[in-house]
Amino acid sequence: MKAIALENPGRDYRLELAEISKPRPGTGEILIKVAAAGINRADILQAQGAYPPPPGAPQTLGLEVSGHVAEAGVNAGNYQVGDAVCALLGGGGYAEYALAPAECVLPLPSSLDLIDAAALPEALFTAWTNIAETGRLKPGETLLVHGGAS
Repeated sequence: MKAIALENPGRDYRLELAEISKPRPGTGEILIKVAAAGINRADILQAQGAYPPPPGAPQTLGLEVSGHVAEAGVNAGNYQVGDAVCALLGGGGYAEYALAPAECVLPLPSSLDLIDAAALPEALFTAWTNIAETGRLKPGETLLVHGGAS
């Protein structure tokens, strides 16, 4: 499959079109046929050599994508081939296909454009983790958001 490969990470980095192996979903993973990928600060920092990918993550840039389910691994939820989704990844989104943990994949309503949806996962999962999981905000409680950018 085609992917955008990072060459010479650092000040003089280059992004080049490359041919890489198409990943296969393992247990709890979804293979997504990528329609669009977001560009994040972390991608830029990784290209500049200032932010290494997590251990075991693909070397291909791209932390968030939208597209359609191409294949689902065992225990990967109720996703069906063809479902429109967006996902947060450890990397690998700048490619024709990307793997995502099923718990980091969200179904998309038909009213949401795939290009717009590609920009959701990083901000959405960050907000959800901080508000619902870490902060444990409950119905009736108030949340003050005094900044929304990094």
